[in-house]
Amino acid sequence: MKNQLLLNFRPRLIDALRGYDKARFSTDITAGITVGIIALPLAIAFAIASGAKPEAGIFTAIIAGFIISALGGSRVQIGGPTGAFIVIVYGIIEHYGFANLLICTIMAGVMLVAMGLTRMGNMIKFFPRPLILGFTSGIAVLIIFSQVKDFFGLKIANQPADFFPKLTALFHALPTLDVVTLSLAMGSALLIWFYPKAWAQKLPSPILALILGTLAVAWFGLPVETIGTKFGGIPQGLPTFDMPEFSFATLRHLIAPAMTIALLGAIESLLSASVADGMIDDKHDPNQELIAQGIANIVTPFFGGIPATGAIARTAANVRSGASSPISGIVHALTLLIIVLVAAPLAKHIPLATLSAILLIVAINMGEWESFRTLRKYPVSDSAVLVATFLLTVAFDLTVAVEIGMFIAIFSFIQRITNLTHVSVAEESPHVDDNAATQLRKGVPPGVMIYRVFGALFFGAADKLEAILAKTHTEPDVLILKMHEVISMDASALHTLEHLHGKLRTHNKHLILCGPHTQPYFLMHQAGFFEKIGKENVVVTLADAIIRAKELLKLE
Repeated sequence: MKNQLLLNFRPRLIDALRGYDKARFSTDITAGITVGIIALPLAIAFAIASGAKPEAGIFTAIIAGFIISALGGSRVQIGGPTGAFIVIVYGIIEHYGFANLLICTIMAGVMLVAMGLTRMGNMIKFFPRPLILGFTSGIAVLIIFSQVKDFFGLKIANQPADFFPKLTALFHALPTLDVVTLSLAMGSALLIWFYPKAWAQKLPSPILALILGTLAVAWFGLPVETIGTKFGGIPQGLPTFDMPEFSFATLRHLIAPAMTIALLGAIESLLSASVADGMIDDKHDPNQELIAQGIANIVTPFFGGIPATGAIARTAANVRSGASSPISGIVHALTLLIIVLVAAPLAKHIPLATLSAILLIVAINMGEWESFRTLRKYPVSDSAVLVATFLLTVAFDLTVAVEIGMFIAIFSFIQRITNLTHVSVAEESPHVDDNAATQLRKGVPPGVMIYRVFGALFFGAADKLEAILAKTHTEPDVLILKMHEVISMDASALHTLEHLHGKLRTHNKHLILCGPHTQPYFLMHQAGFFEKIGKENVVVTLADAIIRAKELLKLE
């Protein structure tokens, strides 16, 4: 067991360093520095928007970013705080306090490691695409509304976490709008939005907006809220180890939010890694990635950090900058560390209005708005999953949205598969492989009925077997089921088949199974159904089935 766990743990860094040369190292350093500079304003903005201190975001980007790159299953994944966690983290801090957020994050980390070790990373791909589009867009809307206060300079003592109370608080605070703050935020947003993409490689737009906004506040003494006025600045130095405090009384209340963090972290990180795979023509290890994400979220809270996951935008920037190995992600973390050690005192002049503008653009780019314009092209069930998940994410929370969205998706899937399963009279549904038996059917003796079964026989479609006798209005002396096209069967269908056999035997009638495939065959064999029906009544071809029917009717 121990050896198996060790086999499951193989960081991608080990393989990436094979054949590693000076040219790749130089490119990775350049990419890492670039992404580190991009990550700085985002880490600060994500932390503040989440209700934490700015240094919590920076420490998370440093520690979690280093661990995810060093131990992860992707060559180019960049980890750290992301916009997807803003609403969740803000709600946890408001309801349980920052100390319990740290406990939640550690619990989520343990869950992620367990998911990776049990190889559940491969299962994340079964989350329906409409579900992911729905909650991603819902989170984007929540981020946008969470930034209205700082963008417009509204005076709200304690902004509620829930959507509708937040709207009410924002509406009542509209008279406190600050023109200077709004002007600075609007100017920052327009700069980021219209910034030429050709220049982004040399100087990212968020960094330029941050520099210009900070200089404007420092030089002109603009009366706007800054990191210094609200938080007193950012500590200059390494984060210190601190044991989070918790009580067992509140621990049970933290299980649900911890599961939400773990679930969202798993989806976001693997989605980001998949995007990176498409950009570099590679294949990440999803289970190793979950293990790394888990370890990062276990370690980071001990240094005052918040939840972390794979960051799609920063990962994409890493690839575009030429990254070829996890070394670039490690350099990104070290770059942030150097910035904190050297330039932390300057951060006190950073205006919250500029940070809110950065987050506003992040949220707009994060939302899958195009999917709403093309809803009519989707099947109704997929559209229902997308819309329901979106509305529930906005109105309630991500956990409720994912649970109900998954229920709708699963129910719709069962209905689709059920509709694909058919049971019909063989003569009414000829198949290409029935040509050899066409003449045989002409000689089918009276009292013999042949049915063709097509599709998957499972609990959703098992009742279609029950309908066989109802359709004939009489019980045939011998019922032949052609099962060549039954791809799978579950226990419910087997139970129904046993009931059908028992009903026929009660009236001295017979059931013959013709050509069952591998999975249905082994299920019936393992359950002992062949002994009940008689092994001689399980045949390969329709010709054999008709011969067996004649034997049962004593018509040789």
